[in-house]
Amino acid sequence: MPSLYNRLRGRAILLVLLLAGMAGCSTTDTFEQPAPLPEIEATAEFKRVWSMSVGDGHDGDFLYLAPLNAGDLIYAASADGELYAVESEAGKVVWQRETNDRIFSGLGGDNDRLYLTTEDAELVALSRADGTELWRQSLPTEVLSAPQSNGNLVVTHTIDGKVLGFNAASGEKLWQYDGTVPVLSIRGAAAPLVGGDIVIASFASGRMIALTADAGQPVWQYEVGQPQGRTELERLVDITGQPLVLDSAILAVGYQGKLALVDIRTGQEIWSRKASSLYSPMVGGGDIYLASANGDLVALRGSDRREIWTQDRLAWRQLTQPMLYNDYLVVGDFEGYLHALNREDGALVGQLEFDDEGIRVPAQRLANGNLLVFGNSGEMAVFKVQPQD
Repeated sequence: MPSLYNRLRGRAILLVLLLAGMAGCSTTDTFEQPAPLPEIEATAEFKRVWSMSVGDGHDGDFLYLAPLNAGDLIYAASADGELYAVESEAGKVVWQRETNDRIFSGLGGDNDRLYLTTEDAELVALSRADGTELWRQSLPTEVLSAPQSNGNLVVTHTIDGKVLGFNAASGEKLWQYDGTVPVLSIRGAAAPLVGGDIVIASFASGRMIALTADAGQPVWQYEVGQPQGRTELERLVDITGQPLVLDSAILAVGYQGKLALVDIRTGQEIWSRKASSLYSPMVGGGDIYLASANGDLVALRGSDRREIWTQDRLAWRQLTQPMLYNDYLVVGDFEGYLHALNREDGALVGQLEFDDEGIRVPAQRLANGNLLVFGNSGEMAVFKVQPQD
């Protein structure tokens, strides 16, 4: 059971950052109101394939309950304890289960099991076949990011900087790495990357650390951001987006830090440039797309990182990670709107009000090419994005 201190600390962190305008590109900036919903001349539309409700969604909590896209099936959870397995093609519910837990993280999984964490700081393993509980283990404090597994090892990252490895089949705790956490940090955490022999964890200190999968021993570390300034707000350098694996390298970005490509074996920097974002970058067609912390969407040429275009009409609207969909780039915002942009020039070409409680988790591309969207209220839908009739 987490201490009262830790539970209150997490909520206080969120409150402080919202009041400080954490969506800005610098905490020294004057706080700005979100840009009004832009009026656009739509040339693209979101065509709904199917939709359903997943419990009460985030149920008013500041959570990131992203569904797990597992090919033919989608697994989804709500904060109030509802679990669903749904066919991705037609939205047919395969199984549904109500738990007595209040769920705090989105679902992670491997070929046999699903994993989640609870408000009471427990890691729970479930059968993918029907959602029945297989085992549970106590954690030191709450976990906001989805547990990650390679089939043998499942790894969680607590809000106070601890990384823990468990046997995926039995739940036995195998190792624990204690990272350092600054006094003030953003309420959110990047999910660890779990490979066959290495685990990469991202910390509120701005560091990425590679750990051995068998024992949790450090192999290398890399600073995505280095704290600067006199106040704790100015020194925020959290990494809250899971790094992307690109062949033998990882692409990571931090808040008030940089966008960097790092060798996954050695931790050596391949290249970097100044950037600030709370979400993972998106890569496609040789280009890099980034939702900056101030709401600007930026496209960079992958070969030399030169800026191709910037779209600033969604400033301060707390955008999600961009998702590529054919010739479009799709983001959600805090008011629950989906926005489609032209990949070539960043022009806003489509818009849909999806969930009036907002969209916090990024859209996902399904195996059939369609787009999975999950809103804060628990509205889950699959769309096609296409030229307007």
